[in-house]
Amino acid sequence: MLRSLLLTASASPRCKGFVEHSRLSRPVVARFVAGNDLDQAIAAARAVVTDRFASLDLLGEATVHRAAADRTAQSYVALVHRIGAEGLAGRVEVSVKLTALGLALPDGRGIALEHAREVCAAARDAGTTVTVDMEQYPYVDATLQTVRELRADFPDVGAVLQAYLRRTEADCRDLSGPSSRIRLCKGAYDEGASVAFRSRAQIDGSYRRCLRILMSGKGYPMVATHDPALITFAGELAEAYGRDRSEFEHQMLYGIRPRAQTTLAATGLRVRVYIPFGNAWYPYFMRRLGERPANLAFFLRSFAPGGRG
Repeated sequence: MLRSLLLTASASPRCKGFVEHSRLSRPVVARFVAGNDLDQAIAAARAVVTDRFASLDLLGEATVHRAAADRTAQSYVALVHRIGAEGLAGRVEVSVKLTALGLALPDGRGIALEHAREVCAAARDAGTTVTVDMEQYPYVDATLQTVRELRADFPDVGAVLQAYLRRTEADCRDLSGPSSRIRLCKGAYDEGASVAFRSRAQIDGSYRRCLRILMSGKGYPMVATHDPALITFAGELAEAYGRDRSEFEHQMLYGIRPRAQTTLAATGLRVRVYIPFGNAWYPYFMRRLGERPANLAFFLRSFAPGGRG
């Protein structure tokens, strides 16, 4: 119920205005978001890649104007050029949401595909890769079809699958062919019981089943979870299926369990940190609060007398 309330608040203009304009919230937001501009994002990535890898995400979604989608595509092209120019392409990729590239517009899939091709081509020239983020359930089919079309010319394009959706086991089998990059996460949106598992036990069970499909397949699994039990399970599966440490990776969010990230990387495992940046941080921030009670407690403490971010 708390998660649903926070996700509802993420769409509330009143809540948005309060959080965005409160000086007390800014230090807390800075824990999860690497700044507003490209320079800050590159600085955060450079700090991370001393021992890990990174995926940069220019925040924004549900674009309702073609001009805004065009600007987002241009910003991503500039981002991947900067990654290449900074010599970071070997350890830093980008993540992109298709609704930020125009998927929600009339004729949106064609617009988003055109923009995604531009970003993928620039990423290829820069020597890096692109992962297409997953969004709310109504966009799942369009997102996966776009990924399939992109992979015809850019076979290293990554896809994201959400374990809390009932369909995801089938999607894992369908998309995880040779060289396919699949990021498996639990899911951060509030979907109905007809399409999504609702309890933690159900979601964890689905994650384990989906991860087994990916680890036993021929693709490259990207294990996106902070759950210690699932991280351990991923290692057990990798060993059982004879996967080298270079044949899969763990992924975690910027600002969440940073010590666990560095500890895992110190064992020789590949760890990639998802680093969001930009002004459109509010929906992302609210989803992070909804995912873990500890995140919400951290946020609320900042508003208490003597609290800190």
